[in-house]
Amino acid sequence: MNSLNLENVQKTMKYTNRPPHIFQDESIYFLTARTLNGNKYFDSDQKKEMILSVLKSALSEFDFGIFAWVILDNHYHLQVKVNRGIRLSDFVKKINGVSARNLNLLTNQTGRKVWWNYWDKCLATEKDFWVHFNYIHNNPIKHGYLSNLEQLAAYRFSSFSYYLKNKGKEWIDSIFTEYSIIDFTLKDD
Repeated sequence: MNSLNLENVQKTMKYTNRPPHIFQDESIYFLTARTLNGNKYFDSDQKKEMILSVLKSALSEFDFGIFAWVILDNHYHLQVKVNRGIRLSDFVKKINGVSARNLNLLTNQTGRKVWWNYWDKCLATEKDFWVHFNYIHNNPIKHGYLSNLEQLAAYRFSSFSYYLKNKGKEWIDSIFTEYSIIDFTLKDD
């Protein structure tokens, strides 16, 4: 991992309703988006599949890579590699815009605002990468969807099972041990 080089920062934008965004080329970002008021709009497999489909399409369109992802009823987390940092907000707008439109059509509630906001963090160190990787994969347990890693292996809306299948349980355990998640309290949202 390269440390953040401020000379390569493309643009910093400040908004009144979200933290500043630093857009850096050839970087890895942790992204999270939450629904308005934490409403559980994506409370079925069909709705989560819809977000997953939109995500895959956006990754292809923007030529972003993905390391880790999870989709829950009212938010998602992604760990993506971007070529052009300035395109990050358009990537999120695509995911949120298309998934909101599709959800509203599916539930016959056209015009409803679905997403509240998104947050991003440029991951500047190897430790930062792996801690966020683990945080993403443990999120269904954190929020009470599942109780343990065995159940997580069967959760369809996370990249955890991919790594379990391709890297093995020993590798997963070593990553979780070496890069512990500091804030792992059970939350309601």
